[in-house]
Amino acid sequence: MKIEKFEEKWFLESKTFKDTRSKFSGGQVVIIGGSSLFHGAPIMSLKACSRIVGMVYFVSPKDDKEAVDKIKAQVQSFVWVPEDDVDGYIEKSEAVLIGPGMMRSHVKEHGFVCDDEGQKTRELTIGLFKKFPNKKWIVDGGALQVIRPDELPKGAIVTPNTKELEMVFGVSQPSDVNERAKVIYDIAQKYEIVVLTKDETSLVSDGVRVVAIDGGSDGLVKGGVGDVTAGLALGFLAKDSPLDSCAFASYLVKMAGRKLMDERSLMFSAQDLAEEIPLVYGSVMKRL
Repeated sequence: MKIEKFEEKWFLESKTFKDTRSKFSGGQVVIIGGSSLFHGAPIMSLKACSRIVGMVYFVSPKDDKEAVDKIKAQVQSFVWVPEDDVDGYIEKSEAVLIGPGMMRSHVKEHGFVCDDEGQKTRELTIGLFKKFPNKKWIVDGGALQVIRPDELPKGAIVTPNTKELEMVFGVSQPSDVNERAKVIYDIAQKYEIVVLTKDETSLVSDGVRVVAIDGGSDGLVKGGVGDVTAGLALGFLAKDSPLDSCAFASYLVKMAGRKLMDERSLMFSAQDLAEEIPLVYGSVMKRL
């Protein structure tokens, strides 16, 4: 197993932004998430994703329209879709992110006991996986926490934090980069998925390759950063491979975090990060 170092020149091979004939040629994606309790998470994902693709369809639980109104007040560039209509929009979209802000379970001993809200999340998630097993999926947040690894669609991206890595996959996240690379490589290979872990050196593996993305900063430990990363990866996933999409997203988040640290020290939020990423991407492309 060899660890590859991410390089900026990889962006030149990206298929994203190569076709600008219409808003639909930029790609269409679906984000499923949010709840009355957690409506900030999908805002971060929507902010990051909407700058990349041509169309974002956002689906929230049908009894949480109030949360949608709150989200609409901060992000206008998406189309809200009723939960009952989600199938048609997934069908015509290239990729789907499910989980940010969704209600979750109470987890215990590498199993889980779902409360009523967690069970709703589980039923929705598993049901969509069965209907669309060949769709490009990113499984995050509440959706990731209520399923077993063998229930994930083949090729799906997961972006677990340290707690979720242990909760879902039953393994601790080693601090040593080489050891962590072996852990996520084995998980990715066993379940035929793509795993992104985030740290000072982030690692992503599809069970064939392992890519390291350097450049962490202390400001990236704040809430919502994972949602920004997931939304950004979704934007790239509409056109690019799962491995590349994760690497692109991770690198841009890191570079934006580093720039904000230089300018503001630790005084920045995930929302600031989402606003900074397009500027960082522009700088990268000018260098190339």
